[in-house]
Amino acid sequence: MTPDILDILKSQNDILSGEALSDRLGVSRVTVWKHIRKLREYGYAIESSSKGYILKNGVDVIAPWEFPGWEDRIHYYPEVDSTMDVARKAARKGCPSYTVVAAGRQLKGRGRLDRSWASTDGGLYFTVTVRPELAPMLGYRVNFCASLALAKTLRDRFDVPAMVKWPNDILVGEKKLVGLLSEMETRSDMISFVNIGIGINVNNDPTSVAPEATSLGRITGMPVARKAVLSGFLDIFRSRMEKDDLSTIIDEWKDYTLTIGRHVRVETVRDVFEGKAVDVDEGGALILAMRGGRTQRVIHGDCFHS
Repeated sequence: MTPDILDILKSQNDILSGEALSDRLGVSRVTVWKHIRKLREYGYAIESSSKGYILKNGVDVIAPWEFPGWEDRIHYYPEVDSTMDVARKAARKGCPSYTVVAAGRQLKGRGRLDRSWASTDGGLYFTVTVRPELAPMLGYRVNFCASLALAKTLRDRFDVPAMVKWPNDILVGEKKLVGLLSEMETRSDMISFVNIGIGINVNNDPTSVAPEATSLGRITGMPVARKAVLSGFLDIFRSRMEKDDLSTIIDEWKDYTLTIGRHVRVETVRDVFEGKAVDVDEGGALILAMRGGRTQRVIHGDCFHS
């Protein structure tokens, strides 16, 4: 019913009365009003007056029916504490692979090492659940695949020179555009699910709280459709995930990295390491050349380029 009302409004160039909508759909005006309210909650700009309703142009909404072929996988919330929290509950209940939980805002968005992630209006915040047939020790490949797929999406579909920073951030001109966070749960000797949480600065302005960040709107000089970003990513990500066992994903990822060859500082829960990043090994760990000629293998942490 809700998509039907939306389709009718999209086809009109003028105000359409509630009576006309109820007649066309065979429902009461109260029912029409309830679905109009639901559409507004999704973010559709619908103006109402004594004469009826009109849908404003330029709508960019993350609603299931806006993603042909993905309708049963997209779940949108105007506001949540964290899409990761919602997705975790859904994954534990058995939601299918490539289920997406998206939100207009997050009240408690977070990044690595429990750092907060500003999640203001205009950004794209979502978590995608995948169920790869991989052993837990190979779960890191999913993270690298997601990072690579997003960089390719931004490059191929938006002509944005996106690069990856170990372990999985996306930078443009040394400024952070995207943050990724993953969680994994196992069952027996296989992965049960991996949740990839992604925050993309699209049409929001993150610089007030993160001067080192940027957004797609700033880079392109114009508003960018969030649903186009999400749709492009899902298509590329699923295609690459289903291609093979991801055994070559690290080498593919290296073609887009800014980290290798740079002097970096990596912060972990307990330690801080500084050195030259010389490689990312087959296990996804960053290899640092340290003072005195020794090397350091870092499995996880927050990486800062010098």
